[in-house]
Amino acid sequence: MELRASGGRMAGYVLLLTTMPAFAQADWPVRPVTFVVPFAAGGGTDLFARVIGAQVAKSIGQPVLVENRPGASGNIGNEVVARSSPDGHTVLYTASSFATATPFYPKLSFDPRRDFQAVTIAARIPHVLVVHPSLPVKSLREFVALARKRPDALVSASTGMGSMSHLALKLFQVRSGTRSTVVHYRGAAPASTALLSGEASFSILVPPVMLAQVKAGRIRALATASATRAAVMPEVPTFAEQGMGGIEANQWHGVFVPTKVAASTVDRLHRAIVAALALPEVRGRLAAEAGEPVGITPAQAAAFYLEEITRWGELMQKSGIRPE
Repeated sequence: MELRASGGRMAGYVLLLTTMPAFAQADWPVRPVTFVVPFAAGGGTDLFARVIGAQVAKSIGQPVLVENRPGASGNIGNEVVARSSPDGHTVLYTASSFATATPFYPKLSFDPRRDFQAVTIAARIPHVLVVHPSLPVKSLREFVALARKRPDALVSASTGMGSMSHLALKLFQVRSGTRSTVVHYRGAAPASTALLSGEASFSILVPPVMLAQVKAGRIRALATASATRAAVMPEVPTFAEQGMGGIEANQWHGVFVPTKVAASTVDRLHRAIVAALALPEVRGRLAAEAGEPVGITPAQAAAFYLEEITRWGELMQKSGIRPE
C-alpha cells in the first residue's frame, strides 16, 4: 500500500487499538529524548533523524539526542529500544528493514508486532529500476522483452540479501516473469559501482546513490517502484504507468516506541514530528536526499508496517529468500 504525503489519507487502513497497560507520562518529557538509529552515522536514516530531531526538540522543550546503534541489519538498535524503559524517552527512528527483518530473521529476540507501537511514518524514498547504458533498451517494455529473451546474460545488483533492493528485484522478477543472476553487495554504494562499471546489468536503487549518474547518462532509469513518480526524477514513469502494476518498493523511515508507552506521549511526539515535517527547511533537507515527508497517524502507521511485514514475508516465503 502506498504512502501519501503529509496530511493525506491512507485508504483502507483500520484503526488499531492496544489493550496493553501504559505508564502515566503526563509530564513527558522530563529529560532529553534519545532517537536510537540502528544504522551507522552519516547515512540517510541518520541524517533524517537528526534533521527531524532538531525540530522536535524545539517543540517538546527538551534536547533530542541521536544515538547510532548499528549492526545485524538494524536489529541491535531495535532490540535496545524494545528493552528500554517504556517512559517515552527512548525512541526508535528506523527504516524499512524494521518490517522486513521479522520474516527474514524468524528467531529475533524481539517482535516488532508485539514489542513496539508506531508513532508515524516520517518519510519515504521510492526505488527506481536502473540499467547499464550498454543494454539496448530505452523503456521498461523493451527491458522486459530483453530479460525474457536473454535471462542468463543479465546480472542484477542487490544492496544485500534481504534488503529492500533485493526484495524489489525479486518482486520485479515475479511480476514480469523474468529471471537474472542476482549478486548481493554490501550496501548501495558498491552495488551502484558494480552497475556503473558494467559488472552488473541492472539494479533497483534509491535516487541518492545514482541520481547524478543518471543525469550524466552513465546509468539509464526506466521505472519508479512507487504509486507516484519520484519528485527528484519526475521524468521517470512508474511501473504501473507502463502497464506493470503491483511493484511498489519504498524505503521508508518510521518512528516507534515500546508498546507500553502512554498514548498521550505517543500523541505529543507524533504532533511534534508532523510539525517538523511541515517546515520548509526540513522538507528541503529531505528533498535533497530524495526524501518525501509523510507524517501519517499512529494508527495508520501501525496498519502500514504490519502490512509491510505480511507482504514482504509472503514474497520471501514464496521465493525461498532466507539468510545465507
